[in-house]
Amino acid sequence: MKKWKIIVAVVIALAIALFFVGKRPAKEQYRKVKVETGDIKVTVLSTGTVKPENRLEIKPPVSGRIEKVLVEEGDEVKRGQEIAVISSTERAALIDAAGARGREEQKKWEEYYRPIPVLAPINGMIISRNMEPGQSFTSSDAILVMSDRLTVKAQVDETDVSKITLKQKADIILDAYPTDIIPAHADQIAYDAKTINNVTTYIVDVLPEKTPKFMRSGMTANVTFYLEKREQVMILPTEAIKNKDNYFYVLLDKNKSGSNPVETQIEKGVSDGNNVEIISGVSQGDVVLIPVNTNNKDKNKSNNPFSPFRKKN
Repeated sequence: MKKWKIIVAVVIALAIALFFVGKRPAKEQYRKVKVETGDIKVTVLSTGTVKPENRLEIKPPVSGRIEKVLVEEGDEVKRGQEIAVISSTERAALIDAAGARGREEQKKWEEYYRPIPVLAPINGMIISRNMEPGQSFTSSDAILVMSDRLTVKAQVDETDVSKITLKQKADIILDAYPTDIIPAHADQIAYDAKTINNVTTYIVDVLPEKTPKFMRSGMTANVTFYLEKREQVMILPTEAIKNKDNYFYVLLDKNKSGSNPVETQIEKGVSDGNNVEIISGVSQGDVVLIPVNTNNKDKNKSNNPFSPFRKKN
């Protein structure tokens, strides 16, 4: 009995020892990154819709009939340029009656009773041609629609609108033409907010430096506003930067062993969300260690053979 008691005591002692060995914290693991040089662009992203800055419907002063339309959709016109010719209802009736008496009679009355020219009121583009020659209209019908220039009405979150200033450089990419980048700038920032899906936004008019021919009203656009740009500066991934007691530091691998890193205070600059500009504290080529996240492992599993939560094969 005495011998068995000793054996049981030894087994229990071994079990306790193995249990605490299994509970020892795992050694910290790191991923190595080098301090490199690169560019950082600080941006604000938004989406919007292409719309005319000023959309103008050209309506005749009287009811009548279209005699000629001198422009097509997409044509650029100058202010004062003749873009259509119309007849009033009275003239149209008179000319038609004269035509019934012969071409000479009709020509005579066409000389006496001239048609009305329609002139472009502004410099711009014809974006809609609604009527064709011979078609009747009323004074409430729009013969043509013009716009002076196309802009993108970008929806900018209220947390970002303070970062954008007039003339801020931007790029426009249309969903319909994803490979074409259109240089632009912020032309106007709304004073009145709009709430869309419980998000407060401000409309920023983004004006292309040069409007491409393929740009159309109603297109969906993605806009990138460029706030700051740093070229060929020292950079590190964002996750390499730590914050403690109101200062920033990195884990520097001074002994090149990949372990026992040294906390090294740094001064950081701007960030684009992925990378951070490093102003001082480290040098180009230094190796920085980033702790590897092991929290995704199942903490309830253990290789301890005496644990009730041991991993089963």
